[in-house]
Amino acid sequence: MKNLVVKPSTVEKLKQFHPWIYKDEIKKIPKGVVKGDLIKVISPKGEFLGIGYINPDSVITVRILTFDNEEINKKFFFNRIQKAFNYRQEIFDKITDAYRIVHSEGDFLSGLIVDKYADYLSIQFNTAGINNFRKEIIESLIEIFNPKGIYEKVDEKIIKIEGLEENKEQTIYGEVPDEIIITENSLKFIASIKQGQKTGLFLDQRKNRKIVSSYVKNGFKVLDLFSNSGGFGIYALKEGAKFANFVDISQVAVSQIDKNCKLNGFKNYNIVKADAFDYLNNLDKKFNLIIIDPPAFAKTKKEKTGAIKGFQFLVINSIKALEENGYIALFSCSHHITEEDLKKILLFASQKTGKKLIILEKLMQDLDHPYLLNAPPTFYLKGFLIKVV
Repeated sequence: MKNLVVKPSTVEKLKQFHPWIYKDEIKKIPKGVVKGDLIKVISPKGEFLGIGYINPDSVITVRILTFDNEEINKKFFFNRIQKAFNYRQEIFDKITDAYRIVHSEGDFLSGLIVDKYADYLSIQFNTAGINNFRKEIIESLIEIFNPKGIYEKVDEKIIKIEGLEENKEQTIYGEVPDEIIITENSLKFIASIKQGQKTGLFLDQRKNRKIVSSYVKNGFKVLDLFSNSGGFGIYALKEGAKFANFVDISQVAVSQIDKNCKLNGFKNYNIVKADAFDYLNNLDKKFNLIIIDPPAFAKTKKEKTGAIKGFQFLVINSIKALEENGYIALFSCSHHITEEDLKKILLFASQKTGKKLIILEKLMQDLDHPYLLNAPPTFYLKGFLIKVV
């Protein structure tokens, strides 16, 4: 294992357990290293700082796996995964049988995502460094969970950057059905790991679905925009909503929403396959609660300005579509859109519509997607539940 020397200004950051080293923070990259190689990170004075893997072609050049001088082998991955699982079991086993097991940097396994759906696992190897330990990781998962099947998901943009074009979406262990029924707070949902967005369901919104639906009163009309599997609207129906209108542009999502509603015995719903922007632009109905949970509008800093304009349109038109004293749940899953950005978007919409907005709840990702204070990008999902008066 070769040594990589960081600049003096980076030493303190690593001592605070920040897991990323950017290219401009490196004093000297050792010769001959290739994507995914393990390297030992040291200070200019030769002090050990951590062990990670390198990608010389990436802006995030080194991702730290451990700040201890230890061997990176199967035992290392087994222990990390087992620890992450133990933490989740204590919190979630009475709530659901579907939750994230490993959340990349949030569980000190940068580049690895593992989700549990009942007796099945979904996995992503998002970096060359973590992909080099596929065998050790898969073996550990089998030993810990004894799953009926493991399915690999692939993010095309990421694997191109990491040179992992050989990775493909596939069943890598056992058998995985097209649909898996999971339970969440006594509701049933179909997880389509093979077809669904991300790794199947938006598990990170679990807590928020419950919080938002707790404000639903009998007779509420609910609009669930960018509804994906229909989680928010279905929770609202459970709490006594008179009606739920689901809007999503994906045919896969539309089909899944219908199945999920029927699975839970609901009949008072409507599903619209449409672009949410177009739908709002032509809307002539009024609702008591509108959920705005779009995909990541700003995956890069360059996209932030356009993303903010998109949010402004959505919020302004949602306010116009509300009954008196209605509610809006607004979310962003982009790291580049901050809580302050969302507040500014809401203030802008308040000014444009002449409505006052009361923040009732600050919302973030559920606990199976840990927000590691030492790694700010792990805080990615933020939102507000507001009342419009």
